[in-house]
Amino acid sequence: MRNAPLEDLVAAAVKRAQTLGATDAECTASEGAEFSVSVRKGEVEKLKEAGSKAVGLRVLIGKKQGSAYTSDLTPEGVEQMVRAALELAHITSEDPFAGLPDPEELGKLEGDLELFYEETALVPAEQKISIARQAEAAAMAADERIANSEGAGFGSYAGSRVFANSRGFVGSYRTSSCSLSTTPVAKLGDSMERDYWYTMARQFSKLESPESVGRKATERAVRRLGARKIDTQKAPIIFDRTLAPSLLGHIFDAASGETIYRKSSFFVDKLGQSVASEKLTLIDDATLVGRFGTSPYDDEGVTSRRTPILEKGVLKNYMLNTYTGRKLGMKTTGNASRGLSGAPSISHGNLFLEPGELTQEQIFKAIGRGLFVTELIGFGVNIVTGDYSRGAVGLWIEGGEIAYPVSEITIAGNLKEMLMDIAYVGSDLEFRGSVNSPTLAIGEMMISGQ
Repeated sequence: MRNAPLEDLVAAAVKRAQTLGATDAECTASEGAEFSVSVRKGEVEKLKEAGSKAVGLRVLIGKKQGSAYTSDLTPEGVEQMVRAALELAHITSEDPFAGLPDPEELGKLEGDLELFYEETALVPAEQKISIARQAEAAAMAADERIANSEGAGFGSYAGSRVFANSRGFVGSYRTSSCSLSTTPVAKLGDSMERDYWYTMARQFSKLESPESVGRKATERAVRRLGARKIDTQKAPIIFDRTLAPSLLGHIFDAASGETIYRKSSFFVDKLGQSVASEKLTLIDDATLVGRFGTSPYDDEGVTSRRTPILEKGVLKNYMLNTYTGRKLGMKTTGNASRGLSGAPSISHGNLFLEPGELTQEQIFKAIGRGLFVTELIGFGVNIVTGDYSRGAVGLWIEGGEIAYPVSEITIAGNLKEMLMDIAYVGSDLEFRGSVNSPTLAIGEMMISGQ
């Protein structure tokens, strides 16, 4: 759906930049309304309701580039932004790879991608607050061992994004989203544990009920009571589908053109080679209707697409924008991402692992004995070497079934070896955000315990 006033504004800014000497220019504008509330024990602790509108411009003078942005959308404010960007371009160094996409790469998906729902934008604030309270109350009432609450929250956003460049591209689209979460605290003797659950959707009516969110959060908290340490050992590791997306994020980072051309990834010079178990097929797809990583075009105006990163363990593509593609002598994969100002970076659309055939319970049976990880702590990943070390909380599997909760442990390995040692990929893929994975089991990792 067009946003004519903003489309006219960005097109005019691009034209004005050219009039003042830019050889190329691109302009991004966004406007939206966001809401967030957090409640604890039924009382509102934080409440935010805000609107925003801003525009950013990147200009090129030959191979020099500069950028500026403003929230002043008056003609005077836009004029000042254009002149500021040009001034910066004049004083920067030339970059032989700088530039806009080739004209034949520009385009957008047609039709309704189901990214915006009016109902999400029209939910009253009082109802959003009430839903957060209901989720927390449901969590507190679900089990007598729930002794406290870290609260519940509801958030929503509805807005537009518009883009134009000097190659004739003009496009716009609207998005909406909402989310609900709660975090109860369980107590049994001296043991106190907390956990959470959440739901998110573009359409308000598609959210899980506050009662089901509360119950699920409580189930997750209660199952952690009585957590114990375990001995240091090597054992199979099973990543819950809520945590496995973090591994997918590391793969994406390793395949990003920015890390590749800087030679700072363990995927350098690995295109066409087997880098993971043949059980792994990892897809980046920004065309899926209604998903959180979907858009009609990327942040350079390049048509969104489906791109395999791994196919049965073989590295098929690096993830590129125009700049990194040119650095590597390749074509963009439509993965440009940007804020309002500066040069584009790289991001994914809907990043997901194709599911396998086994349920989570069947994977437990197949593994027999190992650690089911339900929470990761800290960030200890080196994309250059692949070294991986994270604090973890989870459930010990014995005889193919959950035996007891464990905590105060660290899991460690190397991503290169971990990817090759994928033992099972679950069948339980569910799209809850822009990065999604089924349950994932690794044959063996080091667990540091007591």
